[in-house]
Amino acid sequence: MTSSVSSSTAAQAERPHRPSMRSWCLGLLVASALAPALSGCAALAVGGMVGGAMLYSDRRTSGTQLEDQTIEFKAKARVRETVGDRGHVNVTSYNRTVLITGEVPTEADKAAVGTAIAGVENVRSSLNELAVAPIPSLAEMSNDSLLTSRVKASYVDARDISANAYKVVTEHGVVYLMGLVTEREANRAVELARGVSGVRKVVKAFEIISEDDLARRTPREAAAAPASAAPR
Repeated sequence: MTSSVSSSTAAQAERPHRPSMRSWCLGLLVASALAPALSGCAALAVGGMVGGAMLYSDRRTSGTQLEDQTIEFKAKARVRETVGDRGHVNVTSYNRTVLITGEVPTEADKAAVGTAIAGVENVRSSLNELAVAPIPSLAEMSNDSLLTSRVKASYVDARDISANAYKVVTEHGVVYLMGLVTEREANRAVELARGVSGVRKVVKAFEIISEDDLARRTPREAAAAPASAAPR
């Protein structure tokens, strides 16, 4: 940097830049989507900046969140044992309901993966959305990651839903939505996701709760809201 800086430029430099919540989140999500090699850094950033808030604003109990992580870990091990590197399988557990997406070579492989994951301890139910198709290219997977980022950003930008209430998974332009949400929240999330350019279809994999149940969970979310703001 050169030492000759005009007074107006210097004044601008002294004023801290405070990015909007949407631009900050979208930038981080897109960066992690398009640069897989940096995904570890992105995860670290999220954990350090808003991880605590996400933990408390998540509608699952902390025990259930841990169970979901354990289910995913065990399920992925079962997938490796079942199809090895012959398929591309993603496993997402939310409130002990497992969504299986990706591609495998045969219908027999699809059935075998579904059976193996259904047998994992603590799994309540599973949704087998595997496609019998070739493994997608890196460009196709990057596009799916970008769509996921855009859907999440639309939830952050919306004022009438809690973005942390949703889990978003995208495969071949099909967006799968998970979460503990009311019928009203489910419909709104689907509406927003369908409005994202490039989304071919939206599949609801929600667990519907009542408005009374939501009201009982809301204080935990509201208490965490200030901590989940964009860093200054």
